[in-house]
Order: sequence, then structure tokens, then C-alpha cells
Amino acid sequence: MTTKTQTKRKIRKQRKTPYDDLWRIPDALWERIEPWLPPGKPHPLGCHNPPVEPRKAMDAIFFALRTGCQWNALNATGICSSSAAHRWFQEWTKAGVFLRLWKMGLLEYDRRKRIGWRWQSLDGAMTKAPLGGGKSGPNPTDRAKRGVKRSLLAEAHGLPLGLAIAGAQQHDSQLVRATLESVPIRRPKPTPQKPQHLFLDKAYVGDPVQEVLQEFGYTAHVPPRGAQAQEIKRQTRHKVRRWVVERTHSWMNRFRRILIRWEKKPENYFALLHLVCALITYRAAGLLG
Repeated sequence: MTTKTQTKRKIRKQRKTPYDDLWRIPDALWERIEPWLPPGKPHPLGCHNPPVEPRKAMDAIFFALRTGCQWNALNATGICSSSAAHRWFQEWTKAGVFLRLWKMGLLEYDRRKRIGWRWQSLDGAMTKAPLGGGKSGPNPTDRAKRGVKRSLLAEAHGLPLGLAIAGAQQHDSQLVRATLESVPIRRPKPTPQKPQHLFLDKAYVGDPVQEVLQEFGYTAHVPPRGAQAQEIKRQTRHKVRRWVVERTHSWMNRFRRILIRWEKKPENYFALLHLVCALITYRAAGLLG
């Protein structure tokens, strides 16, 4: 072992906080999460082992999110036990910690760099759900195996703004309203001086989708398919740029725990998605390096 390697290990051991890497929650993010965490429940008999530190539990959740490992595999990592990590995860999910983290990240990004409300894009993606559970269904493109559809709204730079899930058999157009309503922060009202454009693919052609978009004040951009789509194209005079939201889907898939849905409870899967959106948002704001 070289002297340089030994020196690095000594420095890491002397740190008061865990070393930041790709498999632990960054210190800058933990400083924002810690004040929102609900206090742990004391054991009724007062004789239970000391609870696992919230920081270690969050590190374990982040490790599972990045690697896609099973909860029980956390026992071999040395971070904390799988039961403790999952127990904290359930409590924080019920308290809405991960959704609030995403919301605060959007506000922080808007304060630092401004959210690009003018150009937005919306698209869906399907992933496997071998264990089934709520909001899952037969995937028509995968021999009717269980799957889940993820509908995502992204702003001009690819920041995730809205999120909805449903069974894989549900059509993309049926998730438009739920996705637009899921934006966790206040969306500015579109005006003639500051319109808001929304890029969509051919799956969203039709009167029902147009009615929803008009209700929310969007100017739709749909690729040409038929007379109605041609008319929309003539009115908007802009090319479709859906690659932004498709890139955001790719960013999310780098977190392997959501690449395949293993959570039976939809609220648990939602919590992981919210945490992924928060991490992408804080990183885009320049707070995570």
C-alpha cells in the first residue's frame, strides 16, 4: 500500500462527518434534510437498543437508491441494518420528507438560476414492476408483464417539475392532468407577454388533451399527425423539442432502484421518485458539486 493511499484513509477516518462519495448522501444535502426530519418514536418499554442515527439511515436509503440493491443487502454494507433503514424510510415517507425536499430544491433552484417556465416538455416512460402492487398493470409492449408508467413534466433545462405514475396499460394522454397538478410549487400564470409552451409527442394528439392544456393555459406543440395536429403546428410556429424531458428520464434511470420497481406500495415508489427528483434539482442548482 502506498503512502499516498494511507494518508487519504487517515484523513477520511479523522473526519467528523462521513466522507462524501457517490454512495452516501452529500453533506450539503444532509444539512437541508436534517431540520425537516420528524423525531424518532421512543420504545414503549424503554429497553430497546439505541436507534440508528438518521444520517446513517439516509445514507443507507441513498445507497439502495443508487445501486438498486435489495433492502436486506444493506446488512452487508456496514452502513446500518436493513430493518432500521426501511423503518426510517417508511416514517419519512409518511411525513412527506422526500416530497418536501423536492419542493425546497425547486425553490432554491428558482432563486439561484430561475426555472424555465416558458418552454416545458412532457412525456412518459415504462418500467418493469415484477412484484406488482398498486398503480401497476400489464405492459402491452412486454407480453402483458407487470409494469408501471411514469409521466414526467420538465422545464426548459430538464429540471423535473411534475410527476405521476399509473399502470403500464394506461395511455399517456390519461396522465396529463395528474402530471400537471403534481407540480409541488406555485406555477406562474401564463400571460400573452409570458406564454408557457408545452412539447408533446404524437400520443397526446386529441381533443381531451387539448382541453386540459387550455385549462392550464399551455400552448401545445405536437408533431404533425392528421389535420388537427397540422393546425396546432401552424398556430404555434415552433419546432418540437421533446429531447429535454427524454434526457431527464435518462437522468432518473441512473438511480437503479427506480429502473425496476420493486416496491409494492405506490407511496414508497413515489417517495423514491421524489428523492431522485430532489437530487437532480439540487445538483442542477450547484449545491452538490
